[in-house]
Amino acid sequence: MNKIKAAITAVGSYVPDDIITNKMLEEMVETNDEWITSRTGIKERRILKDPSKGTSYLGIQAAKNLIEKSNIDPAEIDLLIFATTTPDLPVASTAAYTASAIGATNAFSYDLQAACSSFLYGMSTASSYIECGRYKKIIVIGADKMSSIIDYKDRATCIIFGDGAGAVLFEPNEEGLGFQDEFLRSDGVGRDFLKIDAGGSLLPASQETVANGQHYVRQDGKTVFKYAVSNMAEVSAEIMKRNKLQENDVNWLIAHQANKRIIDATAKRMGLSEEKVLMNIERYGNTTSATLPLLLSDFEKQFKKGDNLVFASFGGGFTWGSIYLTWAYNS
Repeated sequence: MNKIKAAITAVGSYVPDDIITNKMLEEMVETNDEWITSRTGIKERRILKDPSKGTSYLGIQAAKNLIEKSNIDPAEIDLLIFATTTPDLPVASTAAYTASAIGATNAFSYDLQAACSSFLYGMSTASSYIECGRYKKIIVIGADKMSSIIDYKDRATCIIFGDGAGAVLFEPNEEGLGFQDEFLRSDGVGRDFLKIDAGGSLLPASQETVANGQHYVRQDGKTVFKYAVSNMAEVSAEIMKRNKLQENDVNWLIAHQANKRIIDATAKRMGLSEEKVLMNIERYGNTTSATLPLLLSDFEKQFKKGDNLVFASFGGGFTWGSIYLTWAYNS
């Protein structure tokens, strides 16, 4: 009997209808379309404007899209992992609410937070559950309503982030397809360079913190960029080396969509040609936990059974890593 691997067998996604373009941002902060595009590769980003809807709404829509496309019974889902850095509520589980909303009545569920690497870490967790034989169907959702924590007067962050969600279904595979290897890392040195100061146990919410705008995400862009470029490229090259993969062996790079220059640097370190590097950053910006599954959904029809995919991400904290996965189906 062949060893069980965890394979992605279906994908789904959702992005809101409302769009903020670079031209619109020119009216909000001191910036311009040419500067944003040349520095980040972003042209527009989607925003969930309805204040009554949180990150769970995005995740629920992505999961429903997956369920509809794959025609699975939600009651068969064993586990739902919700990767997000913007949960609906500080305590109540966004994952549990989402599972109930999609009819996954037999699933247990939980949130997973590792900033922009949340979905990557979620993939690792789901694969371990599948490979041990304990569960058969696991949905991993990556979703963030970044607009809820963005100060649209802060040029360093408001040009970068958008809202969106993606979902994947992991199932057992005995053909050798699916999850092959991972190289995941973290380093607390990044704690102060990309963060939200208030709202946690260290600095609880107060009238003062709200007045000071301390519930918005802030970043030291130059420092984050430096660490992201070196670390994302390093782990991606390492995953190829460990698995004896040459340029011709890698079909697609699935990289976190934070900055086009970071993605280009990663691809260059891996020796990959431009046509193997998938990007949708120009349309969505950085959707944090949603970037990787949104890429899978947008480019699903290009993947063929047996294709080798290398995932790479970098997030606040710092968290980063790379995963090597073989695609398991033809669309």
